[in-house]
This record gives sequence, C-alpha cells and structure tokens, in this order.
Amino acid sequence: MAQGEHATRLEIATIQQIPLDQRHGTARDLFTIWFGTNIVLLTVVTGGLAVTVFKLSFLWAVAGLVIGNLAGGVFMALHAAQGPRLGVPQMVQTRGQFGSLGSLLVVGIVVIMYVGFMASNLVLGGQALASLRQGWSDTPGITLIAVLSVIATIYGYDLIHAYTRAMCYVSGFVLLLSFVWIIAVHGLPSNFLTQNSLNLPGLMGTITVAALWQIAYAPYVSDYSRYLPPDTGTKPAFWASYWGCSLGSILPMILGTVVGLAAPEGGLVHGLARLTGGIAPLVLGVFSIGIAANNAMNLYCGSLSTLTFGQTLIPAWSPGPRARSIISLILCAMSLTGALFGKDSFVSNYEEFILLLLYVLVPWTAINLVDYYLLRHGEYDVAAFFRQDGGIYGRVNVPAVSCYFLGILIQMPFVASGLYTGPIARAMGGIDLSWIVGLIVTAPAYYWLAKRANAEALTPDR
Repeated sequence: MAQGEHATRLEIATIQQIPLDQRHGTARDLFTIWFGTNIVLLTVVTGGLAVTVFKLSFLWAVAGLVIGNLAGGVFMALHAAQGPRLGVPQMVQTRGQFGSLGSLLVVGIVVIMYVGFMASNLVLGGQALASLRQGWSDTPGITLIAVLSVIATIYGYDLIHAYTRAMCYVSGFVLLLSFVWIIAVHGLPSNFLTQNSLNLPGLMGTITVAALWQIAYAPYVSDYSRYLPPDTGTKPAFWASYWGCSLGSILPMILGTVVGLAAPEGGLVHGLARLTGGIAPLVLGVFSIGIAANNAMNLYCGSLSTLTFGQTLIPAWSPGPRARSIISLILCAMSLTGALFGKDSFVSNYEEFILLLLYVLVPWTAINLVDYYLLRHGEYDVAAFFRQDGGIYGRVNVPAVSCYFLGILIQMPFVASGLYTGPIARAMGGIDLSWIVGLIVTAPAYYWLAKRANAEALTPDR
C-alpha cells in the first residue's frame, strides 16, 4: 500500500500489539518524523532561554545547546528500537519494568506532560498568528491549531507520519530562509557576539534544558516506531531517530538564540516577526502549521497513554478508534483551557514546567533502558503486558518503583530552579547537575536490585 493511501486511512489499532502483516515503513520515517516535528516555535523559544534567561553569549549558548541535545538524544533514540521489536506503545511496554499497576505512576505523569506541552504549543501558535496583523487576538489562532491537531490524532499514526514528513521539507526550508533573511537582509546588531558572557550556572542550565528536550521525547518514541517491521534493526532505528531529533532541535534552538540577542524586547515570537520582516507571514504561518503537527503527536501519545491507564484498570477492555477519538477530544479540551488561561504568564510557567519534567523522566528512562538492553536484551512476553495480574511482570515491580523514587529523591539536592534550589546546587552557585546524578545513580541501582531479585526468584526454597 502506498504512503498516501496509508495516510488517509483511519487507524484501527490503539494500544494492542501491531500484527506482522500490518507492519510497514522504514527507519528513514523516524528521521523525518523527529526532524519535522521539532521545527516549531516552541523549540525556538526553548533555545532562546539560553540568552534571555541563562544570559549566555551567542557562542556559549550554541555550545550548551549542542552538548545538551547530543547527550540527551542518546537516551531518546535508544527507545526507538523497542517499537519495531515489541509492536506496542511505549507506556504499555513500561509494564515490563514496573508491573501492571506500578506502571500507572509513570503513565499518569506522562499524560500530564503531553497536556502541558500541547498547551505550551497552542499559546505560541496563537501568538504567532496574532502577530501577523496588529490588533488580532491570539484566541482564534489557539483554537484553530487545537482543531487541526485533534483531526490528525483521530486519523492516527500514518497521517501524523505523513504530516511531519511534509513539514520536514517545508519547515526546514523556512528555517534556512529565516537565518539567511535575518543575517543578510535585516542584519545583526554590532554587539551581537559580545552580549552576555559565559557563566557556569547558565551553561549548565542551558545544557540541562536541551538534554531534557530530548529526554522528554523518550515516552513518545515507540508510539511512532511500533508499526515498523521487526527486522528494521536497532542501529538504523537509533541513528535515524538520533539525528532527526538532534538536528531538528539544535537548528531552531540556535535561531532562538539569534532572535533573543537581536530582538530582545517584546518576546521571542514578536522578535522573530520583526527580524524576518517581509517574510514574517510565511515564517510564522509555516511554524504555526508545524505546531499543529507537533501537537497531534502530543495528543496521540496522550490518548494512547490514557487508554493504557484505563485498560490497566479494566483488563478485558480493548479500546478502538472511537475510544481514541473521545479521549483525544477530552485531552485537547484540557490543553485548550490551560492555554487560554495561562497564556499571559507563559514564559515563566514553561521554564518551570520543563525543569519539573526532568526530575521525573530521568529515572524512568534509566530504568527502562537498563531493563531492555542489559537485563532482558529485548526479550519480553508481550501477551503478559495485557494480563490482569501482569503475568511474569506482576502487578508491582518493587525494584523498579523503588529505584524510580530513589532517582527523584537523589536529584533534589542538585536541583536549581525558581521554585526550589537544593543545598548542593546552592553551594555550587546555582549549577544544576540533577539529571546527571539521577542517571548515574538510578541505572546501576536498578541493575543491581533487579539482578538480585531475579536471582532470588530462581533460587529454590531450602
């Protein structure tokens, strides 16, 4: 079946394992979906934090963004092979580490994450469309993007892949055009390279935010690779996802640093509009259309995760496309409400939101990857994921849940944020090393506890 025919077909499956005769696509699809979905205004704004919030100079901001994205992208891309191998969404696969009921802790958190990211995208999209004409309200733009997002989500996997594949080329061209216009036509201020300076808290904050941007995608990855054939291969899936997401994030984030330094007044969206001048309608229009594709991904993953939550509580339930559509509408309404009521304090809320995600997602990704690659080597009983008692994985995997909470708690002394700064971070002048400590502690702790629990289970009673 051709790609176009797939894209216009309503997806029937939701959280069930995808049969082999329905598998299609190649690893190249992973590059386009992750490259295309990242070239949006939210990525630009995230990059702009390096110079507006963390007060780095342009060169140090770029260095921090590159380091953070390349480091965090490793953990994101390692999840890509799980979809083709197991054929189920990422949060269903999490039952293999946490148990059927234990996984609800993580599933609930990622649903909140999807709603938060969607609301953030809606605010930026609405601001962008409103900036095209003086006096326009951002509310119609917010609503329009929400409607486009939910339509793509209802059709499902193939339409979202087709949507982001198109945006990969369109948004990529507009991104390049933006750089050329700002540098060659509008021009940069004479003090562009001398604004701000290196400061270690700012550099680590930039690296942290960029790494989180990648790690935050980890719960998404299998949802968009589970239809690929099992023989796709670990390395092709990894590299396609890694370079797609890393490059697709680094380039618009660098644009954000340029805008933040060249047009510091009035916010990044309005600054981008001023700097791009005559092509501003094209730039903001395309990036807003890209937001709808990005939000469709958030809404789709949020719907699958919500259905996973419900199916855990009602194991006999096998949700179909109607259930996905209803849940999509509910989650979209929640995000739309949050966007409309939180748009006036967006920047401050967004910074705290993404830092909060870091502290709860890092332990999960460490546990998931250690279990998949080092303990089980990709071998799972997928049928057991859907059993009421959790099958061989049980209801609650105590080592996983314990290490998850340990990973969160161990980060607290190293946290540096507007809401809370831990004693170690304060002693280091506000440098945030929490995510690094969380990975270093959680991964070996889970490996040791899980190996010990498995050994005890295999030891006969004396």
